[in-house]
Amino acid sequence: MQIRFISQGLAILLTLLLSVNVVAEETPGEIWLIDIDGAIGPATSDYVLRGFEQATLNDASLIVLRMNTPGGLDGAMRDIIQGILASHIPVVSYVAPKGSRAASAGTYISYASHIAAMAPATNLGAATPVQIASPSMPSAPGSEEEEREDASPSTMEKKMVNDASAYIRGLAELRDRNADWAEQAVREAASLDAQAALELNVIDLIAEDLDDLIHKLNGRIVKTDAGEITITLNNPSIYEYKPDWRTRILSVITNPSMVLILGMIGMYGIILEFYNPGSLIPGVVGVICLLLAAYAVQLLPLNYAGLALLVVGISLMVAEALVPSFGILGIGGIIAFSIGGLMLFDTDIDAFRVGLPTIIATATVSALLIGATISIAMKIRHKRVSTGIKALIGEHGYALNDFDNKGQVKIGAEIWQANSKDTISDGDEVTIESVNGLVLTVKKIEGEAS
Repeated sequence: MQIRFISQGLAILLTLLLSVNVVAEETPGEIWLIDIDGAIGPATSDYVLRGFEQATLNDASLIVLRMNTPGGLDGAMRDIIQGILASHIPVVSYVAPKGSRAASAGTYISYASHIAAMAPATNLGAATPVQIASPSMPSAPGSEEEEREDASPSTMEKKMVNDASAYIRGLAELRDRNADWAEQAVREAASLDAQAALELNVIDLIAEDLDDLIHKLNGRIVKTDAGEITITLNNPSIYEYKPDWRTRILSVITNPSMVLILGMIGMYGIILEFYNPGSLIPGVVGVICLLLAAYAVQLLPLNYAGLALLVVGISLMVAEALVPSFGILGIGGIIAFSIGGLMLFDTDIDAFRVGLPTIIATATVSALLIGATISIAMKIRHKRVSTGIKALIGEHGYALNDFDNKGQVKIGAEIWQANSKDTISDGDEVTIESVNGLVLTVKKIEGEAS
């Protein structure tokens, strides 16, 4: 319960810190240009929505979303769309520069925008929602056609597709665009180039570049949340809203590979703190890393089975250092950890899945740590006892009197009662063979005398 409260408290603190706005040095212009470049995730939606807020505060006359995206997370996409629908300022989605695309989530954003535009040699579509599934068993040769005929979508897949179809159709009807093709993009993953999209009323115009876009937008009438607005652009200034430190930090900590690394550092930091109580640094670093990972995980599509495998894998690797299993627990832990890392985030977007190199690197580091732990344990096991009364075995001393059974010997600065099968004279050097209570069993070292 305490860990939960600490995690929530740190998440709130981090959110407050990240919500501090940095005042731009440039003077904002009439047109605000916001770039969506790459996969759409929590950092992207936060950056875009804060751009909308700043554009509103600075009385911008137009917002241009310049997009080049393969898609992204459903939650982040819907946040951006809600921001567009609630905007009093006209929002133009512009797929550019040439060669760009607005696939998947980008298609929904284009449909939601007040005006949708594309540059030549760009495309949009492929808006089918895809959720990563467990791998299937390999098929027997020649059975692929039969399996394809028998294959039918699951109930969950139907629900996802129907929900997405209804969502994009509603956006299309709101903006008086081609709703039938929008549904086709969802159900059949259809795609269009710029010219075909214009002909099918999927977009409103094609523009060569930003200047051409501004020229073609001038005088258009759009319907926003505040009512109908006529776009008037007479020699407008353009302000490019760039990602600030908050967006960069959020991009780093919500990177799935970084989440895995932070989690590993956190776990090892806490383990080291338990091994060395009072060292503080490993514990502090470990707690901070774990809480940062927890904050990032709540923003990403977590797969709980993958998380459970990660926890089991780490637990087995820790147990390897405590239980003499000769590597069995460690190997099992590495396997569970690797599979859990691959399953950790439930999405088909590569940018929001843990990279295989990261999993290999962390698993290799864990294997090396386990190997080092086992090696150290084996060396300690074969090392001579250096504490307690057993440490006397093998030590040398000398006799204090003549005896052939019982007598006294001096070991270091201590005088002990001793037994021996040898005949020992005063001053003979002896070595200790065993210890029985407070009596030593000694043996004369031949050829040595004081």
